Amino acid sequence: MIENQFSIFESELNVRPDDIDMFNHVHNSKYLDYVLAARYEQMDKFYGMSWEKFEELGYGWVVSKVSISFKRPLKMGDQMIIRTGILEMSEKGSNVQFEIINKKTGKVCSDGVFEYVMIDLKTQRSCKVTPEMIAAYSI
Repeated sequence: MIENQFSIFESELNVRPDDIDMFNHVHNSKYLDYVLAARYEQMDKFYGMSWEKFEELGYGWVVSKVSISFKRPLKMGDQMIIRTGILEMSEKGSNVQFEIINKKTGKVCSDGVFEYVMIDLKTQRSCKVTPEMIAAYSI
């Protein structure tokens, strides 16, 4: 594992009508979408290494595992803060922690960890994370 200090960043999203399930709260699968949307924004805005930049270099990030805990529901009209940050990086990928917080109450609705693997887009196989990528994410 690569030992660095990593920052935590925030993005804000609103619950949309198509996020709601038959129990009148956000469907569990949408929480994954929220984190992925936040990471997409944060890659460009904070790291200066957008998803498109990775594609240009011939690389991509693939989710290999997700651990998620649901604590409180989000409902229609709620605004949320999605906090994410790298826990650790290895030669093959990174682990990213997250929290989804109800902006109005300040309470955590969900938290967990995404495990990502770096892939070569041509071969579709895992590959090593470059020193430049590690430097870009080590802020």
